[in-house]
Amino acid sequence: MEYFKERYLTLLLILIYILGCLAIGWYFKKKAAKDVEGYYIAKREIPGWVISLAFFSTSASTNTYIGQAGKSFEFGLSWAWMGFIWTFFCIISWQLLGPRMRFQSARLRSFTIPDYFHLRYKSRLAKTIRVLSAAIILFATLWYMVGIAKGCAHVLSSVLDIPYEYGAFSILFITCAYTIWGGMYSVLWTDAIQGIIMFGVAILMLAIPFIYVGGVTELFDTLRQTDHKTASGAAIGEGLVSFGQLVPFLYILGIGLAIGMKQISEPKNLIRFYSIDNAKSMRFAMIWTPFFLGISLVCVMGLGALVHAMASGEEATYLIRNTDEVIGFMLDKFDNELVSGICVAGLFAAGMSSLASVIIIIGTAFVKDLWHVVRPMQEKKIITRTKWFMAFYCVLVYAFTLFPIAGIVELTAFAGAVFAASFFPAIFGGLYLKWGTDLGALVSMIVGMLTNIIWRFGIRFRYEAMEEVHEIIPAFLMSLFSYVLVSKLTHNRKPDSEHLGLLFDTEQKA
Repeated sequence: MEYFKERYLTLLLILIYILGCLAIGWYFKKKAAKDVEGYYIAKREIPGWVISLAFFSTSASTNTYIGQAGKSFEFGLSWAWMGFIWTFFCIISWQLLGPRMRFQSARLRSFTIPDYFHLRYKSRLAKTIRVLSAAIILFATLWYMVGIAKGCAHVLSSVLDIPYEYGAFSILFITCAYTIWGGMYSVLWTDAIQGIIMFGVAILMLAIPFIYVGGVTELFDTLRQTDHKTASGAAIGEGLVSFGQLVPFLYILGIGLAIGMKQISEPKNLIRFYSIDNAKSMRFAMIWTPFFLGISLVCVMGLGALVHAMASGEEATYLIRNTDEVIGFMLDKFDNELVSGICVAGLFAAGMSSLASVIIIIGTAFVKDLWHVVRPMQEKKIITRTKWFMAFYCVLVYAFTLFPIAGIVELTAFAGAVFAASFFPAIFGGLYLKWGTDLGALVSMIVGMLTNIIWRFGIRFRYEAMEEVHEIIPAFLMSLFSYVLVSKLTHNRKPDSEHLGLLFDTEQKA
């Protein structure tokens, strides 16, 4: 009883939020189950403002609000540069990819990213590309989901004293429930609500260190005079407020590219373009999505550095080695039940928005792009089997979350690097390059995937000089070069002129 008495307000706010998400999923259950187009892409009838908020909320996940924010505790305010890189790629995604992806996917009757590759490159080999891209999604998404569940579990443990394994279970299976019920309808509408919550929480969390210390001047004076140590035991000094003193810019650039480029190649973001209802809505989202994301990133990317002003030397020594726990520590230290309740609900929203998006992506990838390709099935069975696989995959993610192999930032950055290097050349080439070929797409995917794995596990951490060179840089360059070279060498494999005309000649009229 004492536990509930101390935390009743926080628990009440979280409960209201969770019930709201479940209610939305249940509301759309019948509508989503009518056909595959409804369950997978919400029949392309979602308003622009919903898509804009949904894109923002699923992009700024637990990785941002907990992992990235906490990382700046170790690297200082220099880490805020991540926000600028990320926002830049958001603009690229909506300006370069969004309109064409919406047009071409509608023309091709594409419901998933893998089947876009199949339909766009139009050949027997394109079916292999579809299967390979689905396998890449299943592989990379596992690490991404583990990072999100890990972050939310740490916050629940810090703020509500909920054991890590129970926190991970709750975030995964509550999200799984409403996603299974309402498909893409519930994913997009809950994401929009979560986006509103997350935008407000980003601003609120930024204010906490300033309020705790007593003002802007007091906070920055404390940071400049801190006697805290780095992870290696050296004095931080003014490193928290000095650019590049605690972390090389090359490392910031690598992580920033991995996560930023993820926005222009990750299926959970690209599929948003499928569902938008018309060109007017697209124009609205093109303007407002970078705004929502940019403001939020400015608020949270350097937040961890400010938390030094709230921590004792002993607390800082622990947190510098456990940066995923910094935000939970900040809320616990601030010790305001209403603020904690609002922020934890926002952090739940950050995790759930991204989890829901990738849960439905892995379900569609396995059932429609692997199983259905190998052994075609009736449409009703596609939806049912998609639901069952989503539940199974969440169980698998939960098992990995109990024993994570890395921190949130590294897990999600690796997943982003895999998506960017494996998918971006094939997507960009499909949307813009008439001479792009199926063999070019296939080779670029294989090269991107292999370079990521070889660089990370065979080079990056084996040679000290290469440690700060994130795998996304060599993997993306090799993948892009492979796409261009192989496509040029196999130009006779490009689709026929009638097919290319369907995709390119009238797109401005869409």
